[in-house]
Amino acid sequence: MAVEENLHLPPESSVAEAVIVDRAFIAGGRSVAAGNAVKWLVAGWGLFRPQPFIWILLTIVFGLIVIGLSVIPFVGQIALVLVGPVFVGGLMIGCRKVERGEELELADLFAGFRRSTGSLITIALIGFALLVAVVIVVMLLTGASALFANFSGADPAMLMTSGTLLIFLLIMALTIPINMALWFAPALVLFQDLPPTAAIVQSFRACLKNIIPFLLYGVLLFVLAFVASIPLGLGWLVLAPVVIGSIYAAYRDIFLAS
Repeated sequence: MAVEENLHLPPESSVAEAVIVDRAFIAGGRSVAAGNAVKWLVAGWGLFRPQPFIWILLTIVFGLIVIGLSVIPFVGQIALVLVGPVFVGGLMIGCRKVERGEELELADLFAGFRRSTGSLITIALIGFALLVAVVIVVMLLTGASALFANFSGADPAMLMTSGTLLIFLLIMALTIPINMALWFAPALVLFQDLPPTAAIVQSFRACLKNIIPFLLYGVLLFVLAFVASIPLGLGWLVLAPVVIGSIYAAYRDIFLAS
């Protein structure tokens, strides 16, 4: 795979120069085998293994930033939504550096604030708007369900149970496409210089083409997340960087010709 093959290449440039448009781009991505889901995670481990301590430090700092913003009512939570893709973009740049044999730095976490910041924040705004739309739809259906319960004379407990299940399934059905649209968007903005809307469309198309590999990927992540959470959640110090690396690996696998 391209990520694994390039891990030992000599340094080619500084971080500012390293972020260039990738060649051999496949518009909309290509379909890959289901087993490539395993390769993505293996490649993510391959990006973590050469410099584990700095990856763990990046994870701790990012976690502290998330906690710090989360405790600020409303404003902090909105800020967290807006800067999420910016931090992800910085981590994608970090993956690129490790792939090229360069030294990862704490400053790489903030690299998204130095390149394509406006586009990355626009991705966040579009994602936030889509989530708000989901909330509105769910609230309308919840209100309709309650109104139906009042006029139907059905058992309120039964309706509440079935209604809760339906709402949960609806939220899942509506948020999965949003995640698909945002999954590769930061990488596409940074490494293909795509505008935010085009990056979101390309990400969604690529995920849709590879629904089976992503289903397997999701199952594997669920198992790994369970294991990582057992020792007081300390396993996430390793799993989080591996997941970031796997996203970068999947981007190269799906969007770049071999």
